[in-house]
Amino acid sequence: MPHSGTWSPYAGGSSILLAVVLLIVTGALVYLATRLPHPVEIRRPGAAIGMLIVVLWVLSVVMFLVALTAYVRALFQQVSHIDAPADPITPVTLLSGVLTCIVILYLGQGSGFWVAIGSAVAGAIAAPMIFEFPFDLIVMWRTYPPTPAALYILLFFLPLFLVEISSFGMVMLSPLMRVSNYTLIILAAMFLVFAVWALFGFAYPLAPIPITLNVVSKVVAFAVAVSLFVPQGKITRSASLTRSAEKARAQAPYSSGLL
Repeated sequence: MPHSGTWSPYAGGSSILLAVVLLIVTGALVYLATRLPHPVEIRRPGAAIGMLIVVLWVLSVVMFLVALTAYVRALFQQVSHIDAPADPITPVTLLSGVLTCIVILYLGQGSGFWVAIGSAVAGAIAAPMIFEFPFDLIVMWRTYPPTPAALYILLFFLPLFLVEISSFGMVMLSPLMRVSNYTLIILAAMFLVFAVWALFGFAYPLAPIPITLNVVSKVVAFAVAVSLFVPQGKITRSASLTRSAEKARAQAPYSSGLL
């Protein structure tokens, strides 16, 4: 049976429910952003833990490739003919990855060559996963796997989730990585685009609207990754000076009364 794309769209009440859930996530991220006055520096793992994260990422990628091979072979055995759907998003992903790597490399140039290179590579790897992790949770049960469906869905997605989570872990190895309110706001924007996409069924990007929403949310995910490496020192110092000035103004009437 031919399919339009690699997953079935949401419809009716399920589409509205998905949009509502995504809007709740969006609102929660915006609220957290308002409650985060200073960038949060994530504590870096030690050398041993860092090595384990890198090894986990490599093993996860290998596991996923093995699972993907088994998945595709089973699909070919059970379906006589497979027409690969159009994929207008991959070129955007590749271009965004290259640009993200270049921008993070530029932002980290003052921290030393190897720190900048490592941060750029980790950021470029994690950036598409910021999009993929919630995206996979949304579409995983609406794909067209071989039978038994539940087995092959888990075979495909569980290693993929490990790749995504270990990719986030590698970003934590960078001494430049910080979570700011800008990061949360941009991430909220991605979920907002997801919510709009959900109102159109979260359909596979074949028509102009799903293509546009997919591209925009993917680019915003890369912007989230870049925001993790933006130097926050000047912003933090500016905020501190502002609070000091406000405190001084608040104390001024009392000081005048003592003269």
